[in-house]
Amino acid sequence: MTPAVSVIMNCLNCARDLPGALESVRCQTFQDFEIIFWDNGSTDESAAIAKAYGPQLRYFYGAKTVPLGAARNLALAEAAGRYVAFLDCDDLWRPEKLQKQVALFEANARVGLVCTDTEIADGRRVLSRVFAQSAPGRGMVFAELMARQWISMSSAMLRREALESVACGAAGEEGAGCAGRWFDESLNVCEEADLFYRIAHDWELDYIDEPLTVWRVHGGNTTFRKFGQFADETLRILEKHRRLYPGYDAQHAELVALLTRRAAFQKGVALWREGRNAEAREVVRPWRASSPKYRLFWAATYLPGSCFDLAARAYFALPASLRR
Repeated sequence: MTPAVSVIMNCLNCARDLPGALESVRCQTFQDFEIIFWDNGSTDESAAIAKAYGPQLRYFYGAKTVPLGAARNLALAEAAGRYVAFLDCDDLWRPEKLQKQVALFEANARVGLVCTDTEIADGRRVLSRVFAQSAPGRGMVFAELMARQWISMSSAMLRREALESVACGAAGEEGAGCAGRWFDESLNVCEEADLFYRIAHDWELDYIDEPLTVWRVHGGNTTFRKFGQFADETLRILEKHRRLYPGYDAQHAELVALLTRRAAFQKGVALWREGRNAEAREVVRPWRASSPKYRLFWAATYLPGSCFDLAARAYFALPASLRR
């Protein structure tokens, strides 16, 4: 019998955290699911832990380790459910997560994606909540989502029809920079957001205003160190949207300006981290006075690269409103 929900779990040496993640699925109040477990070449005990789960888990082993977007596509190709949920192996679900998300889908056939609030925790304490940092939107909220991304990966559930409607080759996607059937495999840090954006363009979004997902973070935040990649991929997504959606610049003029400014900031951070302080200031010069965020960064570029880690911690301690 076809399950209602396919739970996608991608794994690469996740033995430390995997038992807790699997147990959080086992404890769901909604039990009509399968787990598609894609092992991306693990060499630890992940395989044994996954295979011990039981018949609801279908285990697949990739002999060759591939980027995460490609691994997610491989797992999705095996999924049979009418809804698809994602659980990264170091994250957790609260027991009512699947039940409450499925109920929203069943209540509105126009909804293509449902997420939940997410607690960000370091194993000892809750550090923050995603919705506290970025307010969610409901309905047709494409531009709002791109302006302030509020969907954590392990909180997302997709309607299968919505997923297929944005697949490569559907709705003009082929030839528009598509690489990979669902997740764009040419992207390395924005492939998840890119998929959510494309669904949000054509489908309604909804959310559960409860922290039913726990995002477990380990060590220092690496986002600040990947700003160069974020800059490049932000602009690539913008160009993809221009090809996919005629009249994009006119319809979303404020969003185009925001993304262009955001990419410049991300590029500036990358240059400053490399010790190219003058180049960093030149990149953000047009927006120097546009917000406290840019003024603070301009001042930071006069500091040596040894201050990078301190600045990164200070940046992520700022209120979300100042980091936009």
